[in-house]
Amino acid sequence: MYDLPSEDPEEERLPDQYHGYQPDILDDTFKPSNYDFDEILTATDLHIYYNLNHTNWYKRPDWFAVVGVSRLYEGFDLRMSYVLWQELVSPFVIVELLSPSTEDEDLGRTVQQPGKPPTKWQVYEQILRVPYYIIFSRYTNELQPFHLVGGHYEPMTPHDEGLYPVPELGLSFGLWQGTYKGVNRIWLRWFTQSGEMIPTPEEENAAAQQEAATAQAEAAAAQERARLAEERAERLAAKLRELNIDLDDLG
Repeated sequence: MYDLPSEDPEEERLPDQYHGYQPDILDDTFKPSNYDFDEILTATDLHIYYNLNHTNWYKRPDWFAVVGVSRLYEGFDLRMSYVLWQELVSPFVIVELLSPSTEDEDLGRTVQQPGKPPTKWQVYEQILRVPYYIIFSRYTNELQPFHLVGGHYEPMTPHDEGLYPVPELGLSFGLWQGTYKGVNRIWLRWFTQSGEMIPTPEEENAAAQQEAATAQAEAAAAQERARLAEERAERLAAKLRELNIDLDDLG
């Protein structure tokens, strides 16, 4: 089932579940601290057109995010593509998910052929100048992130906790072993800059349910303690009456 060919010779790969789930968890956890929701665009498999002189040239990242633009095109419509000469803002981060058919292209091992569009690496590094380019392999769970430094991509070094900082957004990213949409595996996801996990809606709902269950259990425990205290008080009162001790006299 791995990387079966498409009947379309220009189709790099067939759609698959992983290429839906992994971008989804990136969407769910990408929450820059210094941008409002409506100033953030995230997209999966959306064509990026980058050259006005060659309007049929495009790249299609597995996932990318742009900050400082309207989430909706002209404030009201979902995008069918991302046209750089109209938007005027390059993606801030691009994620490519490695597969055997795209590995050389994703890692910059391919060379531009005469008369052909520039390679993916050339476009991301030299044309779009994307500050952060992240490559992740689901097969080996290897994460290879790059930061644009001096016009060239340099490999990033993780912090001690294994996370990679993106201080411009108040975020960090890294790998996480856990269950997302019922699938337990290693996922690439976003964290706060201090390393706290940014919850998905599913995790927020689970936490809210757990909090409600805890509050309910605490209320039931308090109710039980009150009942037991009342029973002890009644037994004590009965014992005092057996001893002909008037409770009013004790007051």
